[in-house]
Amino acid sequence: MHHLTYADIEAAADRIAGHVRPVALAPAGPSASGEGAHEVWLALEFMQHTGSFKARGARNFLQAHRDAGTLPDTGVTIASGGNAGLACAWSAREQGVPATVFLPATAPAVKVARLRGYGADVRLVGDEYAEALAACEAFAAETGALASHAYDHPLIAAGAGTLLEEIRLRLPDLDTVIVAVGGGGLFAGVATAARRHGIRTVAVEPEHSRALNAALAAGHPVDVPVDSVASDSLGARRASAMALSTAQGEGVRSVLVRDEEIVRARQSLWEERRIAVEHGAATALAALTGGGAAGTGAGAIAGAGADYGYRPREGEKVCVVLCGANTDPATLARHGS
Repeated sequence: MHHLTYADIEAAADRIAGHVRPVALAPAGPSASGEGAHEVWLALEFMQHTGSFKARGARNFLQAHRDAGTLPDTGVTIASGGNAGLACAWSAREQGVPATVFLPATAPAVKVARLRGYGADVRLVGDEYAEALAACEAFAAETGALASHAYDHPLIAAGAGTLLEEIRLRLPDLDTVIVAVGGGGLFAGVATAARRHGIRTVAVEPEHSRALNAALAAGHPVDVPVDSVASDSLGARRASAMALSTAQGEGVRSVLVRDEEIVRARQSLWEERRIAVEHGAATALAALTGGGAAGTGAGAIAGAGADYGYRPREGEKVCVVLCGANTDPATLARHGS
């Protein structure tokens, strides 16, 4: 397994410069917690091409292959109806190569339409993701198309890590960055860059979709049940070995949040700021806004001793990554009208 290095992120930043949108930052204002006053910023990465941070890794992945002469004319293929599939299709169009995206036949029509809007050849296979993935692998073997990964690849994670480099340029005295974790590509990239600069990374997962938290407890990646309001984007059953090895290094905290706190954080972003994000993005914010301090109440569920939420200290400068907004805004207006 390739251990992600800071040099990988520097190379990614050079490759994607001018091809992705620089992250916008918004002050969320001074806040107070049990530990005292601190400063919170929001990284509005959901404004990125395709609506999520995934565009960075997809661009880096394809550009690196193009530079190495290993980007085939048959293009790239992926099995993902989510943010990774969108980013792959967008990046392939930017590189002028075909993207063939495999989805289960049960995929929402709106996702299929968006993928086709980016020029992808969408193929609907089977009823479950596993069947679409098997068809994708067979297609890559037959045609020589480059198989892309949703998160478990150093080029994908390094692309995601460029986000932290941009945040640090704007907030040079940043103490802590808070990111949601699914399979761990965003987390691995951001934490690797953050560690270089002495910035703490808080890895946030839903209580019932805790692949990284469980891997840390076990000392190796393990399969976890996935049952969360955020599982459309954070529903990895197993964290990557790359994410685990990153999390085992210094300067990383793994915390959990409850689904109701995720829903509340997402709703408050809409009601107070008219920001509509997906539940995965709200998961990061829920670490700050949720009621459960470390180990309270639900700590007795599956992972006793797990930390719930994150409480900044006096004077701490914190940035919360709002990583994606591919969501149905109607689910917000319904509550807040």
